[in-house]
This record gives sequence, structure tokens and C-alpha cells, in this order.
Amino acid sequence: MSVRKHENAGSGCAGACCLKVEGLGVHFGGEEVLQNVSFHLHCGEIVALIGPNGAGKSSLFRTILGQVPHSGSIVFQRAGGGRARPLIGYVPQSPSFDRGDPVSVLDFFSAAISDWPVFLPTPRRLRARVLECLARVHGDSLIDKRLGALSGGELQRVLLALALEPIPQILILDEPLSGVDVGGEHLLLDMLDEIRQKYDLSILFSTHDFSTLRHYADKVILLQQAILKVGTPGEVLHSPEFQAVFHLNLGEEGGCAQ
Repeated sequence: MSVRKHENAGSGCAGACCLKVEGLGVHFGGEEVLQNVSFHLHCGEIVALIGPNGAGKSSLFRTILGQVPHSGSIVFQRAGGGRARPLIGYVPQSPSFDRGDPVSVLDFFSAAISDWPVFLPTPRRLRARVLECLARVHGDSLIDKRLGALSGGELQRVLLALALEPIPQILILDEPLSGVDVGGEHLLLDMLDEIRQKYDLSILFSTHDFSTLRHYADKVILLQQAILKVGTPGEVLHSPEFQAVFHLNLGEEGGCAQ
């Protein structure tokens, strides 16, 4: 498996959109959740956000999405110098569905992208649109499956397809590998790289799976309320900051070493 890293990662922004976060701070009540967070997401770049549970990763995503009050600045830079807010696709941590729920992928998708009542037969035009969206993630065969019957990887593909309608400039995924088996992880990450290359969008995702970072991420951000380290996967995974947070010593391929 060979993944093409973004040629311009870290060197400038020649694509559709960039994200600059400067001095970001977030408080919930009297608790400081994020402190002086600054980083730059380049166009066409895949950036992995890592950190222990409670480090503020989901809070950072929600802040970028405009859902949380904050100090500091979040600036979106579009091609040509414009600063209008771009389209942001968001894949939340996998929601759970009742295994017995009769709602199908088609029902779920149709309700999300149209006003058509799910209790009525789906028009052919709407079904064709849903198929087109699912085909972007090689998931068109899932259209008639029940949500509760989907595997972890299949559910992530459906949520990803929804986040890509319409095609965003920035794609944010909160723990997309959670609940996905090893084979499904690589399929999903290959798909993200394919989408990045096809649509030249920027991708920011959080993960606890460090073994995949060398192959898929252009850059890694280590977060624990504040940013402790930013760099290539190798630079971050072998840094004193990473070892201090996770108490791990990683070998050359990103696996745990004794």
C-alpha cells in the first residue's frame, strides 16, 4: 500500500482553502478546556489530531464548526485571498443505532439531504442522488441496508458520504476509526486519501491509532489542552512530549517497543 502525501503540505496554500487557528482558548464554566491553540491546516493536507481522552480534541472540532464560544481567532483563507467561511463536512464519533430499527441507509440519507417524508416511497430521482453520494465512498451497495445492521466500517462510510454532500473544502472527522476493524481501518483511510486527491480538500481527523499515521498523515498535532508538538508523524511519535503523554516508546514503524 502506497499513499501519496500532499506535495505542498506545509509549504503554502495553492488549493481551495486553508485554516489558520491562532491563540484559541475555550472555557466551559470555570474549566479551561483549550489553551493558546495555534496551528495551520494547508490546502489538500491530511492532519491527524492525537491526544489522551479529555485532551480537548472534540472541543476543538466543535469550536472550528462554530458551535463553541472562544477567544483567539479562526481564519479561513480561500483561493484568491477571500476569507468567506468555507463548506466544512463533519463526521461525528459513531452514533449508535438500535439493531432492530427498520430505518434504512436510504431513509436516513433522504431525510438528511431532502424534505421528502421517509414514510412515503422514495422518488427515483432522490434514490439516484443518494446512490451518487454513496458511490463517492464506494458504498452504493449499502443503500437498502438497515442502519442497525451496518458494521462499524460501513457506518463510517455512510456518515462520510453524508459529510461530502455537498463537497466541502474542509473535512473534519472525530475518531473515524473507532469501532472499525483493522482491515476496515485501512480501507477507510485509503478512501480518505482518494477523496483528498480527487477533490483537493483539507482533512483534519482525530485518532488513537498511531500505527497508521506514518502512511496517511502529512502532519500530526499532539494536543493536551494546549498543543505540545506539531510535525511529521515521525517527529511527533518519537518526541519526548509524546512519550511523556502516552508513556510509549514507538519503533520505526510506529508500533510499540519495549
